[in-house]
Amino acid sequence: MNQQIIYFPKAGKPVLISNEWQVWDGEGDEGGIPDLEHGLHKVLVPFHWWITHHQNADIISRVSKGEIGVWFAADDDILKHAELIEEGKTLWPVVAAHFPIFRDGRSFSTAALLRDRFTWQGEIRAIGDVLIDQLLQGARVGFDSFALRHDQNLEVALKQFTLYTVTTQNSWRGLRTTRTTLSA
Repeated sequence: MNQQIIYFPKAGKPVLISNEWQVWDGEGDEGGIPDLEHGLHKVLVPFHWWITHHQNADIISRVSKGEIGVWFAADDDILKHAELIEEGKTLWPVVAAHFPIFRDGRSFSTAALLRDRFTWQGEIRAIGDVLIDQLLQGARVGFDSFALRHDQNLEVALKQFTLYTVTTQNSWRGLRTTRTTLSA
């Protein structure tokens, strides 16, 4: 995991920032979230774990401190859990969508649904097998931060966002570029 992520707010420019969030798979620590006293102090928990643990007193306490966010697996049906997602808009400082392998694009749909149907205004992070090749598409559908796979060059990644000056598709970031006609 890179110690830095790309943060690209809707109205801003992409920058490298420190990664403050650890991604927990929900399996270790006998059902409890990792110890947040050492190392990174904020944790992204799997949504399937959140569904069954979000009412526990210790979880409520940590959420109130801004220490817990949620990550969605590629096969999570977020529409099925609309009430929890709506509630999460006031609780989670960060949500993430996991790419289990770079060629699995279902997490693009998760980000688009969060932005469009749930009007998610907070940070949506791409995690997992995230490659430089996915950045432009991710930024278009609603991701505003990217935790790239460890072998990806972050400096090269930052340059991806300035490759094109014309956009031919609408996106979460804005409408397509209007084209001017050339005179003959």
